[in-house]
Amino acid sequence: MLKKLFFILSQEDKKFLFSLLIFSVFISFIESFAISLIMPFVALASDFSYFEKNAILMKIKEYFALPSYELIVYFGILLVIFYVFRAFLNAYYFHLLAQFSKGRYHNIALRVFSAFLSSDYESFTRKNQSEILKSITGEVYNLSTMLASFLLMMSEIFVLILLYALMLLIDYKITLFLSVFMILNAFILVKILAPIVKKAGLKREEAMKNFFEILNTNLNNFKFIKLKTKEQGVLNLFKEQSLAFSKANITSETVAALPRIYLEGVGFCVLVLIVVFLVFANKSDISNILATISIFVLALYRLMPSANRILTSYHDLLYYRSSLEIIYQILNQKKENLGDEKLEFKKELRLENLGFGYEGKNLLFKNINLSIKKGEKIAFIGESGSGKSTLVDLIIGLLTPKEGQIYIDNTALNSKNIKNYRQKIGYIPQQIYLFNDSIAKNISFGDEAKESFLKELIQKVHLEKFIKNLPQGIDTQVGDGGSNLSGGQKQRIAIARALFLNPEILVLDEATSALDSNIEAKIMDAIYELAKDKTMIIIAHRLSTIENCDKIYKLERGKLILERAR
Repeated sequence: MLKKLFFILSQEDKKFLFSLLIFSVFISFIESFAISLIMPFVALASDFSYFEKNAILMKIKEYFALPSYELIVYFGILLVIFYVFRAFLNAYYFHLLAQFSKGRYHNIALRVFSAFLSSDYESFTRKNQSEILKSITGEVYNLSTMLASFLLMMSEIFVLILLYALMLLIDYKITLFLSVFMILNAFILVKILAPIVKKAGLKREEAMKNFFEILNTNLNNFKFIKLKTKEQGVLNLFKEQSLAFSKANITSETVAALPRIYLEGVGFCVLVLIVVFLVFANKSDISNILATISIFVLALYRLMPSANRILTSYHDLLYYRSSLEIIYQILNQKKENLGDEKLEFKKELRLENLGFGYEGKNLLFKNINLSIKKGEKIAFIGESGSGKSTLVDLIIGLLTPKEGQIYIDNTALNSKNIKNYRQKIGYIPQQIYLFNDSIAKNISFGDEAKESFLKELIQKVHLEKFIKNLPQGIDTQVGDGGSNLSGGQKQRIAIARALFLNPEILVLDEATSALDSNIEAKIMDAIYELAKDKTMIIIAHRLSTIENCDKIYKLERGKLILERAR
């Protein structure tokens, strides 16, 4: 577990963690010293004769020239000041603990999101979107909670060790008796509760995964749910997983409270029984060992919460262990390692004996040979599932061929130059997703852009009239997923976005299939006009959208057949 935890933490995080552990040792010494001062204070306050018997105390009394009761008062005031300082020091320490554990949420969430973005396209397509959302939000938060529990457990262990050492020095017989009794009870608690917590943790992880999946799937199918009037069925599914998630957390919270209640009850009962035994054995009062009893009371009063926190933190480590495993796997996964080598595209894009199949599946196609001249307009047609989009994903460098090679002007496409190659491509998908932001930000995809350049793009895609009538112009919010726009308007914004970086290759992946014929014809005319000097690759179902293409290829049973050339 520690190996995986240290793998996840950055170098800065490890330094912070180490400094916190050092600080926790210091805090532990302060805690032990604070309790150790109570014994002499109680002893002196209950018997002034110590000032006459003890040589050091006699010298202190002579030096200050004060009566015994005044010295006790000043000693008490100093103790109060020290305890106030101790309280502030503890508060600052817990602030640092929170800063480390919850502050890591930001750092780890950023690294997890970066790991997803750094994965290759094929690996990413195999992941479940709800699983990704759960990992970045829920699992990272759980891991930050686990870190807090780990640090709290370590600091309380230091306190426990030092207080235990102090108790041994004062009276090792009572301490050993208490130790055997408390360790036996703690062992029983761990053996009984640990399996319950572990099981609850696994149920939480499973329920949380299903919880996010139901949310994601059904919110994306809201229109279908309303049409089919399936609200109650969806609600029942959500209720089931939400209830399972809730039950796992209820079990964890309940089990977390049991050690404190049990150990406190047992600890104080044992202390009372020790006092009863001493009174019975001496057959008199115990004023002579009142200071010793006082320090044991205070030590136990401080040790009980420590023992409870250690057990609770241990249960948290078990409960959230699956989160650690998930984050470790994500951060340990293979990343795309792309170079910055430049690549020129002046003559042709060529596929030689290309073969591809998704991991764990048979080859979708093999021995594909194709040459696309610069400036040429080509189209792919074929039945759904024939591999058109997959072939285009290979051509634009998102997928890596299992066989054969892709060449750009006789230069093989590889990890060193593919990044630069991707930057030459403008992509217009079938499903347009717009950010809940302004039209300008959606066109520039968040990049900075001059207003004059954006207006030029808007003119090119024939959105000028529409935007002119908007109160805020290009700063108008499009709504979630572009809900404030029509299909044609979203499509034109997507075209402007694809043209924003002035690409050399423009790809349309069934980009107009959701539009009616009239709007589609207008948009395609606009695209052909804008892409006169660009290479175009189109995937289409309707032949009307590809009438102006130089070549049309049909993909059928893994073979690429030239249907038409002009």
